Amino acid sequence: MTAFTCLECGRDFTLPQRVREQYPNWKPQRCLACRDGKGGAAPTGDAGGGSAPGHGSRRGGGHTREEALARYSGGPTTGIFTDGSCQGNPGPGGWGAVYVRDDQVIEERHGFEAETTNNRMELTAMIAGLEMAPADQPITVYSDSRLVVDTLNSWAKGWEERGWRRKDGPVQNLDLVQRAWELKKARPLARIEWVKSHAGWRWNEYADALATEHLHRAR
Repeated sequence: MTAFTCLECGRDFTLPQRVREQYPNWKPQRCLACRDGKGGAAPTGDAGGGSAPGHGSRRGGGHTREEALARYSGGPTTGIFTDGSCQGNPGPGGWGAVYVRDDQVIEERHGFEAETTNNRMELTAMIAGLEMAPADQPITVYSDSRLVVDTLNSWAKGWEERGWRRKDGPVQNLDLVQRAWELKKARPLARIEWVKSHAGWRWNEYADALATEHLHRAR
C-alpha cells in the first residue's frame, strides 16, 4: 500500500483502496488530521488532503471533497449534483455543481457571493448543473432544495403563463428562476429530482462540500 508523507506534520498516511483505485495519480499533500486542524498523523486508511481531485477549506461540522469521496459510496454514480450554501441568510454564500458519469467527474463548477441568500445559491447551482447537462441525452439533475425542484417541476410553467407572477404576489429571485426555466425547457431529456441532504450519497455530499468550500472564500 502506497504511503504518503504529510507536508504539514511530516508523518506518513495512506488512502482507502477505493480512493486509490478511482484516482490512481492523486498525490495528497496533507493527512486528514492536519486538514481537520487536529495535528499529528492521520490513522491508517484515512484520506489525506491535496490538490486533486479537489481542495478546500475545512467546513465546520462537515467534510471536504476528499473526505466525501473517501467516506461515502451511496447514491447514483451518474448524474449532475448541485448544492448551495449560505451563512447568515442573507450573508456570504457558495454554490457547487458536479457532473459525473460512472463515478467519474466529467465537469464541475462553483462560485461564491459576498452577500446572498441560500435560495439564490441553490438556484445558481441548479443553473450551472443545467448548463452542463447534454441537450440531447437523458440526464438527472439533483438538488436537495425542495423549493428549487418544485419551482422547475411544478410552478414555473404557470408563473410564465401569468406573466411571471404567482397567484399571491411576485416571484422571488425572478432573474435566476427565469434562467433556470429557460435551461430546463432547452433540455427536455433532463430530469430534476430532489435528494435528501446528507443521506450518504457520495456525489451529493461532494457537491455540498464544494459549495461550502466556496462559501468560506466569500467570507
